[in-house]
Amino acid sequence: MRTFLFTVAALLLLCGATAESDVFHVTGSVLCQECGEGWNEWVNGANPIQGCKVSVTCLDERSRVVQYTSDLTDEAGNFEVACKKYVNGKKLNPHNCYLRLVSSPHPVCNVATNFAGGKSGVNLHRPNVVYRDIIKYALGPFYYTTPMCDEPDTTDQQTSDDSKQNNY
Repeated sequence: MRTFLFTVAALLLLCGATAESDVFHVTGSVLCQECGEGWNEWVNGANPIQGCKVSVTCLDERSRVVQYTSDLTDEAGNFEVACKKYVNGKKLNPHNCYLRLVSSPHPVCNVATNFAGGKSGVNLHRPNVVYRDIIKYALGPFYYTTPMCDEPDTTDQQTSDDSKQNNY
């Protein structure tokens, strides 16, 4: 009986390890940064935002989307996205995956910033944790800000009709 229980326990551990080895994790945090504060408060005074959506998009070798996964931040502003290592029988290269901010439910702090690459997306480069079957990429922190802090687009992007009119 003891041998049977030991065998069952070993199989359960083996199945758990196999399931865990089929994923890699992307973690980080999302904070609200107020631009009206001084430098010290700006650097140290960010508040976590609960319910922000972040996504991980993975591409294949031909730059086609093969996996899209998302997660919401918890009350501390933290997220953890679990991505499959194998899609349609092919091993995914995590370097072809990127994380980006999607949305913020905060009524005021809802303008994505590109600090740490959150708005445009940041590629996964090197895992921060590699232990047995656990691979984890820790990114960020990423920030949202208020519309008052958003910098306007000042590039001159006139259409061809506008440039022909010569309006001063």
